[in-house]
Amino acid sequence: MKLLVTGGAGVIGSAVIRRCLENAEIEIINLDKLTYASSEETLRFAENNPRYTFEHADICDGGAVRRIMADHRPDAVMHLAAETHVDRSIGAPAEFIETNIIGTYNMLESAYAYWQLLPAENQQAFRFHHVSTDEVYGSLGATGLFSEVTPYSPNSPYSASKASADHLVRAWHHTYGLPVVVTNCSNNFGPYQFPEKLIPLMILKAIEGEPIPIYGKGDNVRDWLFVDDHADALITVLRQGALGETYNIGGDNERTNLDIAQTVCRILDDCLPKSDHAPHENLITFVADRPGHDQRYAIDSAKIRNAFGWKPAHAFEDSLRKTVRWYLDNRDWCVGITDKKYSGERLGLEHGNNVTKNTKITKNKGST
Repeated sequence: MKLLVTGGAGVIGSAVIRRCLENAEIEIINLDKLTYASSEETLRFAENNPRYTFEHADICDGGAVRRIMADHRPDAVMHLAAETHVDRSIGAPAEFIETNIIGTYNMLESAYAYWQLLPAENQQAFRFHHVSTDEVYGSLGATGLFSEVTPYSPNSPYSASKASADHLVRAWHHTYGLPVVVTNCSNNFGPYQFPEKLIPLMILKAIEGEPIPIYGKGDNVRDWLFVDDHADALITVLRQGALGETYNIGGDNERTNLDIAQTVCRILDDCLPKSDHAPHENLITFVADRPGHDQRYAIDSAKIRNAFGWKPAHAFEDSLRKTVRWYLDNRDWCVGITDKKYSGERLGLEHGNNVTKNTKITKNKGST
């Protein structure tokens, strides 16, 4: 099988590529723009693999996408490329509209034109797998889970752009017959994640003895999914998913943001017992909340579990410890990011600014 992956230099895409190249029957074409959040280092393992090809291109460039499909003739597309950070979408929504909506439109149009020209047998086997987020469903209260039939209610520019993309994918299936599957996942974590995201940001702040910022009271809840488990689920759905269907992928690991921070700090205490900053939990600080911050996300993964027997293979604390250890062991990669792309500043407090001023932080004096 030839698989075209968009966004393969990101944390999820690179995990998918690693898993796929373990299978001698899969060839990978990676289409990636190499934005600030991607890293070529994530794909060093694949550079000399004859079953791997890199195409430096933008999904918003329809001509480039059509050329890549015509040149490589993939059997399937896994569309992961997106702008993903909620805080950045608050400060600069235009890039999210362009990449997540217009880019997905270009991918659909290019895939449809390519698919129409395939022989009937290849048309039947072709799949367009669109990878989305649980944030399209909005915010949950204290109870309940997102299912595949939960109404959409996005509350940030990021989630609204992803919801729009989801609707376009379904429209191209129902109107034009393009063979699609859709997945919506919970919060990912793992090695190579760009440090604007919560867990790597906490790790790197704590290592340097800087305040670990927690929005509001730290009581917002997310369901956490280790990236390798997500990659396995995506490959499973690509191979076995029913056309036109959506599958929710969650880790069954609901934690408050404060819980995550405290767990990361405890792991760092174990890993760095001689650190001048231990106990690292004393670094936790509370900052002004994110505008429109959703209170709780939680996914019901019963459909994918029952259909294919998939379930997360990694225990949460074990995979979190593995993630912390990776960032400790790969400081050069982290420094390359923080020196050139992102230095840990707060984002998304004002509309129209990519980088905004830090709010005054208040020490968490209750930490022990």
